[in-house]
Amino acid sequence: MTCHELAKRLADLRPELHAIEVARLSLLILIQTENVEKLLDDEALLSAWRNASFRLEAAADQYAAVAAELDQMCSSGPVQFTPDQLWVLLRAVKVQSQMLDLYTDERALA
Repeated sequence: MTCHELAKRLADLRPELHAIEVARLSLLILIQTENVEKLLDDEALLSAWRNASFRLEAAADQYAAVAAELDQMCSSGPVQFTPDQLWVLLRAVKVQSQMLDLYTDERALA
């Protein structure tokens, strides 16, 4: 099954999804699915869609939270880093790693 075929099936099953969501989810589903033939079954496809949606929402929420922390930290101007600020930076690297994991299906180094 190609990404285009999967996107068509997703759009038919979930017409309320925007085109960009269908494209993003199609890619994530294909990356996470070992046997794409399973996706021919509507229930299996919907289950894979729910899983990919959950992972994407969780990653997006983490990303937004870390971005807000980084923005707050950087708005105070140049200062020496405190231990708390170093933890914020480490969390930011970890979240970036998780986002890469989602789209590449390879473990990042962080």
